[in-house]
Amino acid sequence: AVPRTRILATGGASHNKTILQVLSDVFNAPVYTIDTANSACLGSAYRAMHGLVAERNVSLADVVKSAPKPRLAVTPTAGAEEV
Repeated sequence: AVPRTRILATGGASHNKTILQVLSDVFNAPVYTIDTANSACLGSAYRAMHGLVAERNVSLADVVKSAPKPRLAVTPTAGAEEV
C-alpha cells in the first residue's frame, strides 16, 4: 500500500538521519531524500524550464520527469504515533 503522506527532505539537514527519523516519527510518514546538491536551485531550474515550454501546454509534471528519483531514507518507528 502506498502511504497517503510522504516527506521529501532536502538541504543540509537531509544528511542527518536523526533529524529525518524525528520528522518521520512526528508526521508518521516515510521520509525520502534526493542525492542532489543545491536542490533548491534544481527546483528553480525546473520551474524556469516549465516557464519556457508552458505556452506549448507542457505540464510541470512532464518537465520534472527527468528529475532525480527520491530514495527512502527512514520510516516511522513502530508505535511513534501513540507518543
